[in-house]
Amino acid sequence: MKNALTLVLSMLLVAGCGRTVAAPESMQNSRFPTVQGESLTKEPITLPDRYLGKPTLILVGYLQKAQFDIDRWILGVLQADVPVQIVEVPTIAGMMPEMVQGFINDGMRSGIPKSDWASVVTVYGDAPKIIAAIGNERPQSAHAILLDSTGRIVWSSNIGYSASQVLDLKKIVQGLPK
Repeated sequence: MKNALTLVLSMLLVAGCGRTVAAPESMQNSRFPTVQGESLTKEPITLPDRYLGKPTLILVGYLQKAQFDIDRWILGVLQADVPVQIVEVPTIAGMMPEMVQGFINDGMRSGIPKSDWASVVTVYGDAPKIIAAIGNERPQSAHAILLDSTGRIVWSSNIGYSASQVLDLKKIVQGLPK
């Protein structure tokens, strides 16, 4: 039964990705799109508004496979003591995933410690806005996006985690206006 549920969930996530959208050549200084999501604590969240006032690292994941990359980003940023808010944003497009979002969110809750639920914001209905703004051409990797305190994109990467990128990210965050 568990394997069947995993297969169905995987099929829904893949089906929800739809067509591939290339990342813009440069997102720097553009505002992250305003989207509605829900934290795993079931709190409605408006991104990026909820996190204004401090630098924020948004880790967008389109596929369950991206979770490994997201976990490495989180661990690397925490170990390097990068002074940012970290928000994991599973972004799942399509009508089928939206119809079973409770099931998908419950599955995420079962694999994530309750203490971290508030920092995981799932986006379903507004997923196309995120895809249009940042692309989805490497769905197996997290799309890491650094926002300044006003919600503007100051750095992004969709090539997968690397320690050197975390060090670059830390320098950028330290250089942001307070």
